[in-house]
Amino acid sequence: MPVPSSKPITQLLYEWRNGNSQALDLLMPLVYDELRGLARHYLKSEPAFQTLEATALVHEAYIRLVGMDVPWQDRAHFFAVAARLLRRILVDNAKSHRRTKRGGGQVRVTLNEDLPSAEPNKDIIALDESLKKLAEFDERKSQVIELHFFGGLTYEEMAEALSISSATVHRELRLAKAWLNHELKKKVEPDEP
Repeated sequence: MPVPSSKPITQLLYEWRNGNSQALDLLMPLVYDELRGLARHYLKSEPAFQTLEATALVHEAYIRLVGMDVPWQDRAHFFAVAARLLRRILVDNAKSHRRTKRGGGQVRVTLNEDLPSAEPNKDIIALDESLKKLAEFDERKSQVIELHFFGGLTYEEMAEALSISSATVHRELRLAKAWLNHELKKKVEPDEP
């Protein structure tokens, strides 16, 4: 078992990228624990997500991340990629679950810091579709939402990952939330004649 490292994740990523396999041994427990924390936070109060537990989500993301050939830049870059993977895994799982259920009815969608809400499989699909639509005309706002909700990055980490200021992150996040709330309401409250 590797000895815990006092080196920051960024330094270990750099050493791993340069061929130091011992750095990978030290990095993986740190990254795994952080990914587990993200997954637990995301899934903590969602009994409807019983088909996907935090451990399964982390294992899937972990396997994909370790197998990737990416020139990791820093901790923020690593967790930005992890956020995208977590989103993809959750969306794929929700679509798979929806296909097996084939349920109908209205969808209740909310957007807050504790996503997903009462209908996580439907919510995550609706959110993914809305994020894709947002990305068509404003990629950065879509990325800010993805990094914040799926990656759990702080404002400073998002700013670093996107090469913008924390104030810009704050502004973009506020605008993106407002746009997404409007967009998601349209999905659950069809226009009345």
